Amino acid sequence: MPRNLWNEAEAAGLSELELLVYRSRLLGADRSVCNIFGGNTSAKTVEPDFRGRPVRVLWVKGSGSDLATITVKGFAALRLDDVLPLMERERLSDEEMVDYLSHCYLHPGMPRPSIETLLHAFIPAPHVDHTHPDAIISLATSENGPEHVRRLYGERAVWVPYVRPGFTLSKWIAEAVRSHPRAECVVMAKHGLVTWGEDARSCYENTIRIIQEAEDYIAERAAGRRVFGGVRVPALEEGRRRAVAAAVLPIVRGAVSRDRRHILCYDDSPAVLDFVGSERAREVAMVGSACPDHLVHTKHWPLFVDWDGVDVEGLKARLAQEIARYREAYLRYVEIHRSPQDPIMDPSPRIVLIPGLGMIATGRDAFMAGVARDLYHRAIAVMHGATALDRFVSLTPAEAYAVEYWPLELYKLTLRPPERELAGRVAVITGGASGIGRATAYRLAQEGAHLVILDINREGAEAVAADLVARYGEGRSLAVPCDVTDEAQVAEAFRQAVLAYGGVDIVINNAGIAHSAPITETHLEDWDRVYNVLVRGYFLVAREAFRIWKAQGIGGSMVIVASKNALAAGKNVAAYSSAKAAEVHLARCLAEEGGEIGVRVNVVCPDAVLRGSSIWDTRWREERARTYGIAPEQLEEFYRQRTTLKVNVFPEDVAEAILFFASDRSAKTTGGILTVDGGVPTAYVR
Repeated sequence: MPRNLWNEAEAAGLSELELLVYRSRLLGADRSVCNIFGGNTSAKTVEPDFRGRPVRVLWVKGSGSDLATITVKGFAALRLDDVLPLMERERLSDEEMVDYLSHCYLHPGMPRPSIETLLHAFIPAPHVDHTHPDAIISLATSENGPEHVRRLYGERAVWVPYVRPGFTLSKWIAEAVRSHPRAECVVMAKHGLVTWGEDARSCYENTIRIIQEAEDYIAERAAGRRVFGGVRVPALEEGRRRAVAAAVLPIVRGAVSRDRRHILCYDDSPAVLDFVGSERAREVAMVGSACPDHLVHTKHWPLFVDWDGVDVEGLKARLAQEIARYREAYLRYVEIHRSPQDPIMDPSPRIVLIPGLGMIATGRDAFMAGVARDLYHRAIAVMHGATALDRFVSLTPAEAYAVEYWPLELYKLTLRPPERELAGRVAVITGGASGIGRATAYRLAQEGAHLVILDINREGAEAVAADLVARYGEGRSLAVPCDVTDEAQVAEAFRQAVLAYGGVDIVINNAGIAHSAPITETHLEDWDRVYNVLVRGYFLVAREAFRIWKAQGIGGSMVIVASKNALAAGKNVAAYSSAKAAEVHLARCLAEEGGEIGVRVNVVCPDAVLRGSSIWDTRWREERARTYGIAPEQLEEFYRQRTTLKVNVFPEDVAEAILFFASDRSAKTTGGILTVDGGVPTAYVR
């Protein structure tokens, strides 16, 4: 139910432009009213031009903005008297419209105005809203939509047949509004709603009122009915459901990542489970997209995978085949409708529906996968409403293609920042709360990776993950408390990584512990503790990673963070040094196993990385200083002087080496060792 969020105390004293921003944000705050990135709003004002002369101005949302977060800078200002003569044209191409409007800016440097700018200009009201409310689109995509709109609104609404947004639709709407003086709104077939008002508040309240009437109308007809039919496949019990999802998500991720890596978003919310498990789910879902704004992010059709909710191995075996068939069908759809100059976008599904299990959404990053998920929630609501009224209808394939490959929609893609080197990659880092692990997390995030921070220090891991999200965006990092010596905890950590992102691409085996003592004073529990973390832990992490990589089938990269001590003998560090040497040989063995599945395993050997390290905050500093016969505070200088380059090594230095091995920069290197120690001759690799 749309709530009227207008607060007069908040709105008091705002300028017309500020009220436009306020009204827009209220509309965007409710996704059942306005899709993410969708909809547009406008206000007509009088502003001084560059000469100081008053001119009539249309403020309209810039292309690609999101109403929920829009600011003043998100609106373009156009000289209205320069735009209105277009109303007299008989026809105008998209290219001509864009070019014409580029000459109408009040000031240079403003964002490109919305695709539907002319709609706002041609309607004479001072304030106009165009939204995509679930309830209205349910009317607009029902088989007898015009009749339902007439029955509900009478002369207060105008129905406009579907045509792709642009000059023609804008002119149709303007002519309809002018010829129906009692009209309060326009319902656009298969598209959305247009409302207006004399001031910002009345415009907003008209929008909310019209939507509420549609919701009430649909609710009355849906009452007491199972609109999508009975339950065909009941939802699996939650624990079982999550276990099956963790098993199949890497398979899906591998299959949709043939052209580029994707991040997955798994959704097993009640609304999704009810829909996918219903008798009519496949029939309704395969009709097509519920709204042009949806299909840009969800594609015109989802992949619906029939499953009985029982045979997990059968499901795993079929998924890659189903996705391959989807890709082939998508390419046929493109070839039927494309022009020679059109690009061919990624043919993999954006939405995968599995009865009993839920929905899997895909995207170039976690945020965009979440956008696809959220829009399909909106699609389910629309399909429910339209089916409650009579029968859900959608765009034709030709109409869908014309939107999906529309140059004005493709333009929005150019507004995105260029992708970084590790875009779409998921990296798991053990010991990620401090020192080398922490520095590596930030370095990989800078290159576009999504990070899973594993550490026995829960608070430290959560702090790193939260900061990464704050810096790099929603969903960019996840913290999982994990003791790498605990088999169950390691398995659970990777399961959480899979449920969060769909799989794993990079694993940094970095968890650390150290012990220094003469062999005669090394207790068995000290020896076991060191080997448990540095050998058993690295094995457990590697085993889980390889299991996922085999399921994904798209390769992977593991970097083992060993030590200079793995290569050079040291006094009073038998446990630590031999464990680190074991890591190096573990890496060599894993490199041999990984080659056939495209997995590379390499080693970085740092030395004396004191800054920010949790290891050096323990007895290790005092123990090493005692070995060298110096004071603990003299260690940094001691280590610097013993290097060939006379430098200290910092976590960020090691992170650069790890990035090299983790990324495609080293695509043809496996089983390698890179020292980051300032030059220690006894540790030169030979």
